[in-house]
Order: sequence, then C-alpha cells, then structure tokens
Amino acid sequence: MDNSRCRALVECADRGSVTAAAESLGYTPSAVSQLISGLEEELGLKLLIRSSKGVRLTAEGEVILPKVRNFLAREKEIYQTADELRGVTSGSLSLAVYPSVAITWLPAIVRRFKNDYPGIHIDIMEGIRSDIYSNLNQSKADLAILAYSEPMPYEWTPLAETSVVAALPEDHPLAGLDKFPVEECENYDFILGSWGKEQEIINILDKYELHPNIKYTTYDTPATLAMVRMGLGISFVNELSSRVWNEHLVKLPLDPSESVSFGIAVLSSEHMTSAARKFVDYAIEFFKE
Repeated sequence: MDNSRCRALVECADRGSVTAAAESLGYTPSAVSQLISGLEEELGLKLLIRSSKGVRLTAEGEVILPKVRNFLAREKEIYQTADELRGVTSGSLSLAVYPSVAITWLPAIVRRFKNDYPGIHIDIMEGIRSDIYSNLNQSKADLAILAYSEPMPYEWTPLAETSVVAALPEDHPLAGLDKFPVEECENYDFILGSWGKEQEIINILDKYELHPNIKYTTYDTPATLAMVRMGLGISFVNELSSRVWNEHLVKLPLDPSESVSFGIAVLSSEHMTSAARKFVDYAIEFFKE
C-alpha cells in the first residue's frame, strides 16, 4: 500500500478539505485528488464524499481510516527501528501534554534527551485531556504526559504526584487561612477548567459530595487563574499548573489534602517507537532525581 495515498486520506479526513490537505503535504490539490482516487481504486471502496463545502468520509472511509492511521504508525516504527539498528538515531517523536507540563517539567526532560539524540525531531502538542486522548487515539501522538484519572484507557507509567490547591483572589475573605476547607467551595462562585470537564477536580468534588456553583468554565488553567485574579470566583487546580502564576493570587493547600498523579500514557508499549521508548526512560530518570 502506497504510504503517500494513506497520508493523503488522513490529511483530507482531518482537515476536511483537499486544498488544506495539499498545503499540509506540500502537494497540489490535483495531486492529492489523484492519490485519493488511487487508494479508492486499490481498495475498491469509495472513501471520501466531495462537495462544495469540502470533503468528508464515507461510512466505509470511517471504518478504514483507523486502520490507515495504524499502518502509518507502524511504518514510522519500522523506519526508526531500522535507523537504530544501523546506529543512526533519527526520526520524529510526538508528545501530547498538558500546557502545565509543557512549561514546567518537559523542557528539562527534552533538553537531556536532545543532548543524546539530537537527530530526533520533537513535536509538542499541548491540550486538555480530551485533546490528548484524541491525539493518542488517532496515533498523532507517540505518548502523552497528563494527570491520572479513572477510567484510564491507556497503558500507564506513573511519574510524580502534585498537590491540588485552592486558587483565590488576593482579597478573598479566606485568603489568610493556612489551608482551604474543601466544603467552603460551595459558598463561592467556582471556575472549572477543561470546558467544565476537568476530571481530576470533578473526582475531588464527587469524593466529598460537593456541589459548588460552577459559574464559569474555561479551556485551560491560565484562563482559569486569570479570572480568579479578577475576583470572578475561586478554583481548585493542581499545583503544577499554577506554578508560574503568583501575582494577585493566593494558593492554599486543600483541607483534607488532595493530590493528582502525573504519568505517561501510551496506546501500546509493544508498538512504541524506539524514540518513544528512550524518551520514557529519560522521563522516569528525571523524576527519580
């Protein structure tokens, strides 16, 4: 199977446009259309529906696409393994991570890794949990670093624990406390990240049967903390994600104390590329120190 045809299908499906797929691949729209037609002829199936609004997968295309993604991922693994067997470490590595990981732990791990393997190109894709899951499921990411939450549908390697804190505006009535009683969250407007689906925080609220007034939802922690600083409410966030935000903000440990576990998630350790395996080793070593 021609990998260029497979890449054309993936790009068209992801971008919903032959023109956008062509720009991404460095081809002309006509060339992409020919690649898709060639794949459809090879498989004997209609894979894309073309319209004035772009392209979308047929029912058959929906079934075939995950297989095509898997084929491309395995091809990448073969080439990287061959590089390593030849003594040439090259290729690429895609990491899906929380923004908080990207600006705290990750740069130090990447620096150590790149010092030893400078030939490997690294893509860092920041996002919330739903983004990370999507990137893993579509084989866009080789591995992910995120907080643990049940259910965990991937193979998991724990790395570190980080505490959960209450984020308050500096003039909040409870800002002078040493710890923030978790039940007090019900008495103030609450801000919740991940579009209101921040699972590790929801798990804490459920644990204590708390039902705060979720007045606002945000995409990620920086937006949450910016709103807290403006006095629009309070929030619970993991300490890592709030580490670089300190002005006009008070962060108190919860009472009772709570923490979240950060680690590495992969679709399958058996099918990891050599570069991904090595990166996991570097991440584990970083936290051991």
